[in-house]
Amino acid sequence: MDVRSLRYFIAAYESGSISAAARRCHVAQPSISTALLQLEERLGTPLFERHRRGITPTEEGQRLYPLARQVSEDLDAIGRLFHTPSPPTPIRLGLMRSLGAHRMTDLLKEYINRGDNLALTLVNPEERCDARIIGEQDLVTTECFQPIWHDSYRLALPEGHPLASQATVSLNELDGLPFIWRHPCAAMEQLALALNEAGLRCQVRARLRTIEYTLGLVAAGVGASLVPAWPDILARPDVQCRPVEGLPIHQIIGVAYPARHASPALAPLLALGREAWAQAGLGATG
Repeated sequence: MDVRSLRYFIAAYESGSISAAARRCHVAQPSISTALLQLEERLGTPLFERHRRGITPTEEGQRLYPLARQVSEDLDAIGRLFHTPSPPTPIRLGLMRSLGAHRMTDLLKEYINRGDNLALTLVNPEERCDARIIGEQDLVTTECFQPIWHDSYRLALPEGHPLASQATVSLNELDGLPFIWRHPCAAMEQLALALNEAGLRCQVRARLRTIEYTLGLVAAGVGASLVPAWPDILARPDVQCRPVEGLPIHQIIGVAYPARHASPALAPLLALGREAWAQAGLGATG
């Protein structure tokens, strides 16, 4: 039995789609489809049900999966037994604040999985590093930029706040509003500029650096704040998020890397950025 077909089967089973399995295995989709069909013909039974949203394993596929995993792990163990490990490739990655714990964890996990024996060190973006995940506005002339996410921002209000009963909030309604200010934050700088131009001023109750503490103070009723419209924030029951009328605050987050002599070990990270940007329907690389 073809070991490669079993590995493609595992990838398809765990990914839930042919396209995701192809990305994971770094091959074209037809290669995955052909290998699965050959495996099904060899075993004489369908392993997946195909549908619009992807694939679902049949009962036979569910029975095969643990056996296939065991075979794959045994082969990997044999390879490690007779393989002299090479030293890991060190990568220093600078991270700006407030990137979102869930999505950054997923991104870094996939980067490490795709990378070839990486030793990843996370540092502040102003420190010496091989690449930085930052807002596009902080890019310098010696760097290239691969977008990953497009973050829009909302006004976060405590549950039950009078302004939360409105679909939107006007800029004028922020005048004198108790506020939790975050710094550094490019979105906050955009808000400050809009308030200054309108001759308005919030009543700053606290100045913080992290979104997590900011949301805690908002939920506690200390004041409102400006936060990214991430799904986990919008789903919080103790915080209500509303757009500010006529103020489409947003920023693009991505990988900034040297225009010259970039580390080859960054290739999987840049590929992940392209995939995330494309999946969000945001067009080609900026």
